[in-house]
This record gives sequence, C-alpha cells and structure tokens, in this order.
Amino acid sequence: MEGIYARESPTLGRAVQIGVVADRVISVSFPEEPPADAAAEHPILDRVFDYLGGAEDHFDDVPVGLTVPTDHRTVLEAVRNVPYGETVDAARVARLAGLDDEDEGNLETVRDALRDNPVPLFVPDHRVAGPGATPTDVVKRLRDLEA
Repeated sequence: MEGIYARESPTLGRAVQIGVVADRVISVSFPEEPPADAAAEHPILDRVFDYLGGAEDHFDDVPVGLTVPTDHRTVLEAVRNVPYGETVDAARVARLAGLDDEDEGNLETVRDALRDNPVPLFVPDHRVAGPGATPTDVVKRLRDLEA
C-alpha cells in the first residue's frame, strides 16, 4: 500500500499525512487539511488515530525510511527510544546517540537532525525540548495527550 494517506484530526486541529513506500513510512506532515488526492485508509494511519484518541503507542515497530545523512540517522534512531510521555533535552539525545553532549557541534547536529526529521510521530521529536519538525501547536497537543 504505497502512496499518500491523510485524515483530518480533531485532536490536532489539522490533518495528519503520511507517505508510504515499500511498506515504510517516509514522510509525516500536518497540513491544515488533507490533500484532495490523499487516500484516507491505511493501517498505520489507523494506529496514529488510535494514539490520538488516547491509546498509548510507541510506534517503535513501524518501519521508517530515513533518507538522511548518517549522523542525522544516528540521532533520529536515538529519538525513537525516548519513552512515551517524557520530554528530554538535546544533550540527553546526544548521549542516547553516543555523542558528546558537551560538544557544541554535536548539539547542533542533534538540533539539525530534529528540524529535518522527515517522520515526526514515528521519530517523536515532540518528546525533545526545542525546535523539531513537528509544528509547535501540534507538539503541545501531543505532549498534553501523553501526559
């Protein structure tokens, strides 16, 4: 089931859109409304909406396709291990990724990887304090949901 899938989310006040290729999620975005050419039915999108309805889901078993530089991949894979309901800082992510959390270059790598995250929710950048790929209003709603 390859393609673009999207649905309007009352919880978020906007749509959730996922792109799937070869059974891997390659993109997640939060447009104001679902694109006209997006299908509404996909099992992974069903899981997202169960989560938005209050079901705890870590999404750590969802296959993602990360086409990012290797240093960003290391950071994003580490973010997948941040527990549901927790919020950590960039230094903690650096440590999880095996980087020196006192090196400003490493911290900038973490921040860059989070801003360029192609698959928010599945790489839960909303669980990291600071800028990420998830829009600020969505971050607040997701954190409230996980509280």
